[in-house]
Amino acid sequence: MRKNVLNIFLDKLYGFPLWVKQVIFVKLKRDLEKHNFNTICENSFSMYCPTLTFDGQNELTDKKGGFDNNIYNFLKCCEENFSMLDIALTNFWSMEEVAKYFEFCADQKFITMPDSKEISAMCGFIAGKYRIGEYFLHKGSVTQAQLDKAIETAGNSDKKFAQILADLGFISYNDAISALMLKQEAQTRFVLDYNITPKCERQLSDSQKKDNEIEELKKENIRLKKKLAQLLELTKNDSRDFD
Repeated sequence: MRKNVLNIFLDKLYGFPLWVKQVIFVKLKRDLEKHNFNTICENSFSMYCPTLTFDGQNELTDKKGGFDNNIYNFLKCCEENFSMLDIALTNFWSMEEVAKYFEFCADQKFITMPDSKEISAMCGFIAGKYRIGEYFLHKGSVTQAQLDKAIETAGNSDKKFAQILADLGFISYNDAISALMLKQEAQTRFVLDYNITPKCERQLSDSQKKDNEIEELKKENIRLKKKLAQLLELTKNDSRDFD
C-alpha cells in the first residue's frame, strides 16, 4: 500500500489548535482571491478519484499490454482510490503528467470517465488534448456558435484567444485567467515532505506546571514517609538485639 502523503500532511494540520487553523484558512483564502480563484469547488479535477474498469484491473494484474511502468503506477493508485492530487504527490509527477496518463488510460478503457463535464474538460485541457476554447466548450461555458464567432474574430486580432472570448462576453476574465493559470502551474512538480510539518506540542500553563510540581512533592513526601517508617522499624529491631 502506497503512502497517501497528502493525508499524512493534512492529518498533522488537523491537529493544530483552532486559532492556528483560522489564520491558515484566512491567508489561503486571500491568496486564492488574489489569483482570481474566488470560489472553492470540491468537484475539482485535483480531488477526483479515477475508478478502474474490469479491463483496467486485469491489465494491472496481468500487464499483458507491456506499457510503461508509469501507466501501471497510475492504475495502482486508481485501485487504491487515490485522487489526482494524491497520485501526483505520491509519484512525484506534475498534474500535466497525471492528466496525460489519465487520458491514455481512458482511451484504453482502463478507467471510467468522470460524470462531471468540468473534470473531463479540465483533464483534457491540462493534458493538451483541448485548447482553451475547446475546454470552455466541453465544460459547457460556451456554445459551438460562440466558439465559431470567437475563432472568426481571432483571425483579425493579435489578442490571446482567452481574452477574445472574454471580450465577447462569452466567459468572464476571471474564468479565463484561472484556466490559464491552472494549466501553467500544472506543468510544475511539487514535492510534499510531510516530515517537515511542524508538530503541535501542547504547552502547560503556569498554573498547570505549579499543580504538577505540587503533585510530585506529595508523591515524594509519601516516599520519604515510607523510608522513615522502615528506618524506625530497623532501629527498633537493633535496640532489641542489645537488650
